[in-house]
Amino acid sequence: MFKFILTFLLICSSLSHFSETKIESLKHIKPSPKKIPTIFKDHGIERVDDYYWMRDDTRKNKEILDHLNSENDYLESWFLSGEDQRKKIFEEITDRIPKKEESVPVRLNNYEYFRRYESGNEHGIYIRRKDKNSEESVLLDVNILAKDKDFYQLANWSISPNENFMAYAEDTNGRRQYKIRFKDLTNNITENLSLENTSGDMAWSADGKYLFYVLRDKETLLPYKIYRHEIGTTQKEDVVIYEEKDPTFYLSIGNTRSMDYVEINISSTTSSEVRLIRSKNPKEKPKIFLAREKDHLYSVDHDPADNRFLIESNWNAINFRLFESEIKDSKNKNKWKEIIPHRKDILLQSVIPFPEHLVVMERENGLRNIRIIEKKSNISKKISFDDPSYTAYLASNPEYQVDKFYFGYSSMRKPDSLFSVKLSSGRKRLLKEAEVKGKFSSSDYKVDRKFIEARDGAMVPVSLVYKKSKFKKNKNPLFLYGYGSYGHSIDAGFSFSRLSLLDRGFVFAIAHVRGGQEMGRSWYEDGKIFNKLNTFYDFIDVTKGLIDQGYGDKKRIYAGGGSAGGLLMGAILNMEPKLYNGIISNVPFVDVVTTMSDPSIPLTTGEYSEWGNPENKKEFEYIMRYSPYDNIDEYDYPSILVTAGLWDSQVQYYEPAKYVAKLREFNQSKNPILMKMNMSAGHSGVSGRFESLKEVAMEYAFLLRVDSN
Repeated sequence: MFKFILTFLLICSSLSHFSETKIESLKHIKPSPKKIPTIFKDHGIERVDDYYWMRDDTRKNKEILDHLNSENDYLESWFLSGEDQRKKIFEEITDRIPKKEESVPVRLNNYEYFRRYESGNEHGIYIRRKDKNSEESVLLDVNILAKDKDFYQLANWSISPNENFMAYAEDTNGRRQYKIRFKDLTNNITENLSLENTSGDMAWSADGKYLFYVLRDKETLLPYKIYRHEIGTTQKEDVVIYEEKDPTFYLSIGNTRSMDYVEINISSTTSSEVRLIRSKNPKEKPKIFLAREKDHLYSVDHDPADNRFLIESNWNAINFRLFESEIKDSKNKNKWKEIIPHRKDILLQSVIPFPEHLVVMERENGLRNIRIIEKKSNISKKISFDDPSYTAYLASNPEYQVDKFYFGYSSMRKPDSLFSVKLSSGRKRLLKEAEVKGKFSSSDYKVDRKFIEARDGAMVPVSLVYKKSKFKKNKNPLFLYGYGSYGHSIDAGFSFSRLSLLDRGFVFAIAHVRGGQEMGRSWYEDGKIFNKLNTFYDFIDVTKGLIDQGYGDKKRIYAGGGSAGGLLMGAILNMEPKLYNGIISNVPFVDVVTTMSDPSIPLTTGEYSEWGNPENKKEFEYIMRYSPYDNIDEYDYPSILVTAGLWDSQVQYYEPAKYVAKLREFNQSKNPILMKMNMSAGHSGVSGRFESLKEVAMEYAFLLRVDSN
C-alpha cells in the first residue's frame, strides 16, 4: 500500500518537479496482480483464468480498487517518463470548438425547443420559447444538475402533450440505470417524486396524466417490465402493464409521432413484436400488432392521414420492405399491402410519414440515401450529396402536420450541417453548419473511398481522409478504425478531434467490415455467429490492402475500436501481432466465452444470436477460435492502450482489467501495455462536453508518442 501512496504523491507533483531518478523509478512501477487459478470446464476443454478474482459486482473490494488505481498510476508514469502531449492536444481540440453554441430550434406544438452551450460550461442548457421574438424559458440547466457530481448524463427528456410537465432521465454513475424525474413547467418546480432503475424510455398518455416507462432487472439490467405511472404518485403505486419473460428479448417504449398510440417494442436480434395502447385510453391492455415469429423483424409507425400503419419488415426480404395495414388487419400479414418492394442491393432503414409524403432513408452501395415519395403519384425525389464518403441522417422530426423535414450531413472533411427540405419540391436549405475555430478549410483535406478485396473475394468498402499537403505515398502513419457487429454501420462523419492527427500527417481510415450492415443485411449476417471470423479477416485484409496501395508506412500502422470494436482489436492482435505498431482498445469486449456463459452478467442473454451460446458445443468451439482473452499467447505484442469504466453496464470493468494483466504476462516485446480505468464512469467514458475530450487527447498523445519511437 505504501508503494501506491508514494506513486500517487509523485504523480500529483508537476512535471517540472520530476527528477530523472524519479521518472526512472516510476517507469518500473508496473502492476503485477496476483494469480489465483479459476478452472472452467466446457465440452471437454479446460480453461484456466488466473485473474477471475478481479470480478467484484459490488465494486467495493479494496484490493481490486487498489489494483485498478495502480493501473492508472502506471499509465501516468508512462506519459510522464517521456514527451507528454496530452495537454497540448486537448487545448488544440477544444480551441477548435466554439465555447458558446446553440442548436437549431425544433418546433413541437406551441413551442420551439433548442439547446445552448455557454462559455465555461461542460453541459447544455435546454430552452423553449413561443418563437424567436418571445421570452425564453429554461427547462433544464444540466450544469446545475451535474454540479458536484463526478458523472452526470442527461439521457432523455420528453414534454407532456399538455405542455405542462417535463420528464427527464438522468444517470449519475454511468451504469445506465436511469432515474426519471419530473418538472412542473407551470411553476418551474422539480418534483421530489422520481422513478428509479429505468431504461430511460418514456411515453405519455394523451391527457398527460400518465407516463409509461421500462424497468430494468437489478442484476442483469435487462429492460423487462413496462409500468404505467400516474403523475403525482409514488413509484410503489405504479401498475405493471407488461412483463417480458424471455430473457433474450428487450423492451423499449415510446409514442408514435402522431401521439395517438403508446408503442411497446419487444425485440431480440432476430425477432420482434409490437404492442399498442391508444394514448387516449391509457388503462387499456396493450394489443399485439403482430405476434412475434422466428426470424421476423418488423417495426411500425402510425400514418393518421391515411388511417394506416406503415410496417418495415424483413418478411421474405432480407433487406426489408415497406407495407401498409389498417389496425384491424395487422395480425394477418397476407392482408398487408406492399408499398416499397424488397430490393437486393438496397437496404431500407427508416421511413417517416407526413400527410402527403413519405421520407425514406435507404442504404445503397454502402452509403445512405434520402428519398421523398409523394403518396398519391408515388413519384420520388432523391437528395444529392457531394463527397465520395459521408454520413447523412434524419434529424429530429417530431411533428406530423408540417410541410418540411430536417436532415443532417457531414463527411470526414466537412463539419456537421443541418438542412430543412421542402416536401413538395425537394428543395433543401442549409440551416446551420458547425463552426470550426482557427485555421481550417475543408479543401485542405482529401476524402477517398476504396473497395479492398478480402481473402474470400468479398469487396470491403473503406473510407479515408488525409491532409493533402502532408500525404506522401508509403510514408504516412495510418490509423484504421473498425467495429463490425450488431449490424451497426460506421459512417464517415466529421471529427473536430481527428484534425490533430490529420494535421500531423496521419491518414485516417474506417474499414466497413462485415458484421455491420453497410452493404445490406447480408453484410451483417456474414459477420455474426459462425461467420464472425469474417469481421477480423476483413479488417486485417483491408490493412494490408491499404499498405499495398501506399496509404501508410508498413512500420507505422495503428488501429482502434471500442466495445465490440475492442473485440475486433483483441482478435486481430492475436492473429497478426506484428502487423500493427500500436492499438487503442476502448471498453473492449474480450472475454467472450466466460461472459456469454454467464446469464447473470448484464445483457448476455440477449446476445446469443449475435455471438452464440457457449452451452452449444459447436458455438463454444467457434467462439474459442477468436475470443481475445482465451487466445493470448507468447507474442511480440505492439504498444497497446486500453480504456475502461468501473461502472460500465455493457462491458464489465473486469474484462479489460483481466485482459491487460494477461497481455502483460505473455507479452514478449518491450512495448508498453497501458490501461486507463475511469473510476466514476461507464461505457461512454466521462461526462461533459470538454472533459470527455481529455481521453481523446490521451489516446492521440499515446499514438504520437509510440509513432515517434
